[in-house]
Amino acid sequence: MSELLDFFNHLFNPEWIFLHFGNTALYILMLIIFAETGLFIGFFLPGDSLLFTAGIFGKHLSKNFYDMPFFIIILLVALAAILGNIIGYIFGYKSGPMLYKREDSWIFKKRQLIVAKLFYKKYKAAALIISRFLPILRTFAPIVAGVVRVNFKEFMTYNIAGAFSWTFSIMLAGHYLDKIFPKLKYNLEWIVLILILITTLPIVIKLIATNYRGRAPKKSSHLR
Repeated sequence: MSELLDFFNHLFNPEWIFLHFGNTALYILMLIIFAETGLFIGFFLPGDSLLFTAGIFGKHLSKNFYDMPFFIIILLVALAAILGNIIGYIFGYKSGPMLYKREDSWIFKKRQLIVAKLFYKKYKAAALIISRFLPILRTFAPIVAGVVRVNFKEFMTYNIAGAFSWTFSIMLAGHYLDKIFPKLKYNLEWIVLILILITTLPIVIKLIATNYRGRAPKKSSHLR
């Protein structure tokens, strides 16, 4: 039990995962990416910072995993991201009819499904690919895609494209930036913090703007 608590205490310190779990570090990385990209409970997980740090410790990760080439490591992580989205899509597809019948609550609004359906109809590729780079959205995007019944073949095309672009760009960025700036790994706390701020800020702004518009007073009919 104490080991499990210790793990969660260090979850937002990716360096600790890669340096303390040997050849199981890759499995932990894949599990976290899988959970964050398709399970409701995974929305809080640090996917971006974990991928970036995995790139920085790419040699260490490859050596501990049977000397597997780093390219293959990224492919395995991308596969976990693809599978996560598939699970999210299936969950949304199965629970869609139930969600349409559900009464509105403080965490669920039926109009959100209608807006999401219109959004996916117009921006299929952008919705599923760009959401990969945004915390929270990458967790719920495949679920909503299933709810609004996005064609599965199209979903898989964008799912694969998004998974590869996300994992390869961020892991390779960490990998090559570490080669250019070898001391980068000694400032990981700041780097992780900056990554979280950069990726989370657009969502926070969007939520504030949406909330503000939702509270804006409506014009009275006699003023029209």
